[in-house]
Amino acid sequence: MRLFAAVIPPDPAIDELGLAVDRLHALPGADELRWTGRPGWHFTLAFMGEVDEDLMPDLTRRLGRAAARQDSFPLRLHAGGRFGQRALWVGAAGGLDDMRRLAERADAAARRAGVAMEEHRAYKAHLTIARTRLGTTTDLRPYVDALVDFEGAAWTVGELALVRSNLPGGGVLGKKPRYETVASWPLGH
Repeated sequence: MRLFAAVIPPDPAIDELGLAVDRLHALPGADELRWTGRPGWHFTLAFMGEVDEDLMPDLTRRLGRAAARQDSFPLRLHAGGRFGQRALWVGAAGGLDDMRRLAERADAAARRAGVAMEEHRAYKAHLTIARTRLGTTTDLRPYVDALVDFEGAAWTVGELALVRSNLPGGGVLGKKPRYETVASWPLGH
C-alpha cells in the first residue's frame, strides 16, 4: 500500500484555507490548474511510497514511539509559495522546528522498519493546494501574491497520522487521490 506520515490540520483550519483558495479560483488561468480537494489537505512529513504489508507491524510500532517522543506544538497555516511552475502551496508558521523534528522522526522510523525511502531531503512544511497540468504554462506568481497575507488561526498539533494514498484508476481526467488515515498516535504520550 502507498503510505505517508502526515500532520492533518483540523476542520476549522481547513475551512479558513478553503475560503482563501476559493478566492484563488477567480484568478486568470485557475481552470488550468489541478486543485487538490479539501479532504486531501495535509502536511506530508515522510513519503514512504509502496510499503509491504509485512513491514506494517514494525512501522506502526516505530511511528508510535516517534509520536510519543514529540510534544504537541502550535501551528497555523501561513502565506503561500510555489515549487517552480509545478505546484502551489500554503506554508506554516509556529512550531516549525517541532514539525521538522517530527518529520525527521517519522522518516527515521520508516527507514528503521525497512521501508525503502527516497534520499533524505531537508524538510519544508507545505500543504499543496494546486498543481499545474502537464503541458500548460500557468504562471503561479499571482496565486502566491494573493496568498501573501493569508494567516490562519493557530491550533495545536497533537497527532501523527499514517495515511494511505489510493490513486485513481484508469487515468480518468479530474479524478483525485483518496486519502485514508490507517493509524494515528497522540504526540507526547
